[in-house]
Amino acid sequence: MRSRLNVNPLDYSRKLWMRLAMGFTFFFLYFPILSLIVFSFNDSKRNITWRGFTLKYYEKAFDNTQLHEAFANSLIVAGISTVTATILGAMLGLALYKFRFPAQGPYEGMVHLPIVIPEICLAVAMVAFFATVDVPLGLITITVSHIAFSIPFVAVVIRARMAGFNRSLEEVSADLGASQWQTFWNVTFPYMKPGLVAGALLAFTLSLDDFVITFFTSGPGSTTFPIKIYSMVRFSVTPEVNAASTVLIVITLFLTTLALWIQSKSQRNQVNV
Repeated sequence: MRSRLNVNPLDYSRKLWMRLAMGFTFFFLYFPILSLIVFSFNDSKRNITWRGFTLKYYEKAFDNTQLHEAFANSLIVAGISTVTATILGAMLGLALYKFRFPAQGPYEGMVHLPIVIPEICLAVAMVAFFATVDVPLGLITITVSHIAFSIPFVAVVIRARMAGFNRSLEEVSADLGASQWQTFWNVTFPYMKPGLVAGALLAFTLSLDDFVITFFTSGPGSTTFPIKIYSMVRFSVTPEVNAASTVLIVITLFLTTLALWIQSKSQRNQVNV
């Protein structure tokens, strides 16, 4: 019994059953993505057989004006929603950290509700809201929906970041004669900044990749990049679709990696301090 309790958790990675489990997990997770990327270079209109390497479908994707318009719409929506959701989410997360008020527990649970509930429920709720206030569906409704969806994610990131903050630093700053505004900008904000950047990148990625909410709240002339790819897939899965999807995967992977790097760097700096 004692020998089992003293086993290093990393030793389990050397066991055959653990390697098989990890291998099957990574296979089912990443094989479809790798297949999509590989067949985006396939010199064939169909993805059944490999006909040779080519970049012509990437050229077709980059020359497709409809894809350009859809990608521009996605960037506009993601940019506006990211800035707005980051500001509001940071204020919400900071307020949950700094202040104590009645029914704070249920309120924090309500903040997490959009993260927990199925995305399609939030999409239907947004459509019902826009129909009630008689707002036509378009880029504005997509942007508002993405803001509402992204705020809780940013708030959770900021709240988690501020959980390790030393409140005595603010007290020392106040004792030295600094105002609340000076204390915030010189003490609180520098500590919060890595979480702010990570939350903004998370909100941008969620908005850029979103399909369900965008599908329900979009209108004529407001096609985004995921919606355009879906409309292309409805006819057939061609290498051009794979090429466009690969571009979106690369952008998402870059932003996610950047967010994780910023978080890990901030954690290392915190440990060193």
